[in-house]
Amino acid sequence: MARERLGSRLGFILLSAGCAIGMGNVWKFPYMAGQYGGGAFVLIYLVFLVIMGLPVLTIEFSLGRAAQKSPVMLYQELAPKGSKWHYHGKAAMIGNYVLMMFYTVVAGWMITYFVNTAKGTYTNMTPDEVGAAFGALTGDPLTMFIYTAIVIVLGFLVCSFSLQGGLERVTKVMMLALLAIMVILAIRSFTMDGAKEGLTFYLKPDLGKMQEIGIGNVIVGAMNQAFFTLSLGIGSMAIFGSYLDKKRSLMGESVNVVLLDTFVAITAGLIIFPACFTYNVEVGAGPSLIFVTLPNVFNNMAMGNFWGALFFLFMVFAAMSTVFAVFENIIACCMDLWGWSRKKACAINCVLFFVLCLPCILGFNVLANIHPLGGATNLMDLEDFIVSNVLLPLGSVCFILFATTKKGWGWKNLMAEANTGDGLKMPNWIRGYVSYVLPVIVVVLFIIGVLTFFGIM
Repeated sequence: MARERLGSRLGFILLSAGCAIGMGNVWKFPYMAGQYGGGAFVLIYLVFLVIMGLPVLTIEFSLGRAAQKSPVMLYQELAPKGSKWHYHGKAAMIGNYVLMMFYTVVAGWMITYFVNTAKGTYTNMTPDEVGAAFGALTGDPLTMFIYTAIVIVLGFLVCSFSLQGGLERVTKVMMLALLAIMVILAIRSFTMDGAKEGLTFYLKPDLGKMQEIGIGNVIVGAMNQAFFTLSLGIGSMAIFGSYLDKKRSLMGESVNVVLLDTFVAITAGLIIFPACFTYNVEVGAGPSLIFVTLPNVFNNMAMGNFWGALFFLFMVFAAMSTVFAVFENIIACCMDLWGWSRKKACAINCVLFFVLCLPCILGFNVLANIHPLGGATNLMDLEDFIVSNVLLPLGSVCFILFATTKKGWGWKNLMAEANTGDGLKMPNWIRGYVSYVLPVIVVVLFIIGVLTFFGIM
């Protein structure tokens, strides 16, 4: 069977960016910027995005395009015979499943908040009642399952059509709508009374604030966010490289994806921080910023239901762009492994995910007494830890080492693939950095992340 192809360069860029753009950009990035002092965090984040994210993204695209296979079969095509690299291919496939076990639930929350905000459910609630509304949602397994099921069915329905006719067409429309909504919301935020203070906090580096929080803490936080925002390490990007022709060099395409991903993250902050300063909302509120703080902001705003619904529609699009992309990865793995048709892979996985989402959903209510990582952690925390703190960084190290060492694919093959086509080339002088320095940075990140998670650092 011939490998499916994307219909256009724009489709490839929007699909890849859509996979990267998600909760990490529009939920996690603004609250981390708030917690880590604003401008200084943003500046360091951008530096690490360039020195870490860009080379690993180029490597993933190169491996996918060279192999013309999904991540689970990528190493069988490119690795020397008798080597053990293919075990990472299986880990990458598992990683995509574990990621969607909780990500579909979070996407369901976004749809719930969009519907409720559009209906005016939160309009006359006090701040305490808005906070309690999120607790009521997570305490109701049936409602959570219904909205998660909508995400799952919609995701596999879109992916069940041909690559160009389903996934590419829908993602193009959705991503362009997402970008348009973001610009409208950002312009609205600029007109608020607290816009100047909010933008100053967000965009002007303040070394005093950085020292208050701890320079080391800010740097590690920025490194983590820069690395995880691009969904690297479990082949989520390699799959789109496999659908790409040889017309464009891959460093240039990686730059486009990073720029689009960064634009969305930065713009999310431009929307949120002016609103926070206008209504005296705590910018370091953490994960509750979206579900508790912002509904209160919209309650105080003229036409609050309209702006609130538009904001959560943007959040739905951001979440679903990742769901579509990762589901495509899962489907491609199943098709490569077992020779299934696209529709069969979608049908089987759709039913499977109705079961796989249950631990995350029940972890907030029926199974709330289970604390797999100690403290107040739940099953979603465990799933997130496995993907974000283990599989993404260690998977990225595997991709880097495989692509740069003689016992893997090798630097010459990487350079030949990455630099085929028109556009920005990967310079040979960065070989030492990519081969030796970058893996060390990622491993250090992994160790610090694990130690910090368990409160050892």
